Amino acid sequence: MIAAMANLLNYDICDIELTDVRNNTELRMLLTETTSKSIIVIEDIDYSLDLSGQRIKKEEKHPYTDMIMNVAPLIRTGRMDKHVEMSYCSFEGFKVLTKNYLEVEAHPTFDLIQQLIEEINITHADVAEKLMPKTAAKDADVCLSNMIRALDEVKDDEKRKEVAKA
Repeated sequence: MIAAMANLLNYDICDIELTDVRNNTELRMLLTETTSKSIIVIEDIDYSLDLSGQRIKKEEKHPYTDMIMNVAPLIRTGRMDKHVEMSYCSFEGFKVLTKNYLEVEAHPTFDLIQQLIEEINITHADVAEKLMPKTAAKDADVCLSNMIRALDEVKDDEKRKEVAKA
């Protein structure tokens, strides 16, 4: 996702892992070496400091701190320079991903998949995950069957959410 944004904006990517930064001077040096057109990715920001300001050792890390619930404070005004709204995957996007991952341009399951994609919201990343064969033995038929199953699950989840709202 970050690489796609950087390519689109013609930006560089600077990836900083805070657990490897020894002090503020080293961090400042790393940041001043970046260009003005850079996306700065800070890894382990939630692991590096606790609320008292003390550095946390890697073995003390909590494995569940990257949950989606922690995103809201990060996207408030002033915390990000650009907020990128990503669209959901359309059938045309699905066909591009299918060609890229499975080298398939047409398949008997495409009509059903098109119908399902038009009824639900699913991201390109979720589609790509289902289309990536986990082993060499898994062919396009297996991956597309997994795709249909995943789309059905998303559709069922969306229906449950609508019923819960009512």
